[in-house]
Amino acid sequence: MSLVARNALIALFITIAISGTVAYAINYLNNARVSELSAIEEQLSIDSLSLETQFSLLESAPCDSNASSVTLTTELADFGNRLSYAENQLGSDNSQVIRLKERYSLLEIRDYLITKQLAQVCRTKPVTVLYFYSNAGDCADCDKAGYALSYLRDTYPALRVYSFDYNLDLGALKTFIAVTKVRSDLPAFIINGKHYYGFTSLEDLEKQFPKGALATTTATTTRL
Repeated sequence: MSLVARNALIALFITIAISGTVAYAINYLNNARVSELSAIEEQLSIDSLSLETQFSLLESAPCDSNASSVTLTTELADFGNRLSYAENQLGSDNSQVIRLKERYSLLEIRDYLITKQLAQVCRTKPVTVLYFYSNAGDCADCDKAGYALSYLRDTYPALRVYSFDYNLDLGALKTFIAVTKVRSDLPAFIINGKHYYGFTSLEDLEKQFPKGALATTTATTTRL
């Protein structure tokens, strides 16, 4: 065998070995990714059932359940964080992510309605924020607004923040948007019933809250 032929054969073997290694690595990572996301979806399903059960408990004894209400808010926020992780892993247009987002949106709407019910029946004054965003590339400030709200939620645990994908094709959400009269100028906020559009800074967003509203919540040492 000539030197040229031998070198060509060696190069071919090396190429095949590299291609095989890359294919194996990609397949391994894909399988690991699917397993991880399946675990996330299973955990989210359990969280969803837990939240539904807590909703029922709150409705049966609303004014005796302040501690449970705070716990529910925390669990709902954790659900949202896990959903965000899944969305970052798979993309916002993934069918799995969309299905989980629809479930999360329904839970948020229900929690918001229960919060309003508690406020009327138990004479409480919760501080709520409805936040509407878009993943369609038509909202340049949505990411910054989301980070700002996450900071406020972490700093003031009693603050109830509800985030909704404005373009999500979900009948209940479309009705909710119509009832709350939110325009498509995103990002959009409804802070204790007051509409606010656009985002400039965390400081300006804080100014949109009723005077003293954030001071009445319990602040933590979390920093941006």
